Amino acid sequence: MKKRTSARRILIIVAVFLVILLYIGFPTAMAVVSIAPDGGTPGNPPADFTSVTLTTADNLHLGAWYAEPENGAVIILVHGAGGGRESVTGFAEMLHRSGFGVLAVSLSGFGDSEGQINRRGWNGTRDIGAAVTFLQTRPEVRSIGGLGLSMGGEILLGAASTYPGLTAVAVDGATFRALNEYVMLPMNEPLYRNFTHRVLSFALGVFSGDSQPEPPILTSIQAAEGTYFLFIAAGNVDEEIAFNQFYQDAVGERGDLWIVPNAGHTGGFGSVPEEYERRVIEFFRAHLL
Repeated sequence: MKKRTSARRILIIVAVFLVILLYIGFPTAMAVVSIAPDGGTPGNPPADFTSVTLTTADNLHLGAWYAEPENGAVIILVHGAGGGRESVTGFAEMLHRSGFGVLAVSLSGFGDSEGQINRRGWNGTRDIGAAVTFLQTRPEVRSIGGLGLSMGGEILLGAASTYPGLTAVAVDGATFRALNEYVMLPMNEPLYRNFTHRVLSFALGVFSGDSQPEPPILTSIQAAEGTYFLFIAAGNVDEEIAFNQFYQDAVGERGDLWIVPNAGHTGGFGSVPEEYERRVIEFFRAHLL
């Protein structure tokens, strides 16, 4: 009997440990990873691009690549959490060969950009402001759009109402940045679904000193009444489909949704490159030219 009692206690202790690890330890570790330094380097810019420096409102300097437009429209290209502007070279070349100018930005803390990194995109609106300000001083620029991958897409959506000069925004793989956006999707309202996100957002706020981004994505895109959106979601990622359908419904006729069949996260460009390019270019031509 004592052996059975002892074994039961061990099982209970192990179960409690696993629950703590899953619901507290893992999201806390993710918060630490979110502010870990980036070791990437941008390297040389693609052909026809030059290296430029952007300045944020609080005087941080961000590295970027810029190619002038042939048609007067420039796309701000924003990378995901995995790397700086060097990770979106293919997208930059795709946009530029269709006549669009491109400003590919390395966000704060990535590569040669100053500032603290935040891989959840909490400070991204400030960085988009630096890009918009740079382009608004250029005489060759008549209209501005944005293309963002994953975190970069979330940042662009969150910045849309702050910078109405962004009249067309395409996002690939965007979902949410923090708890205040996660719980806006009705299916995520129960505590059992959002508890780990509560822990992650709290821990990230403590470790980084940053606040959850405001306004939330949903509020931003609804308020950006002059902006059109293209939402791209991976067909193999249910969460992406749910969020992007939610966002598309929120903006109505100002938003289009493309669910890429059999694609993983931001995998559409690699799996169906010709259709991807056609849809993205047609979107920007329709709303920027």
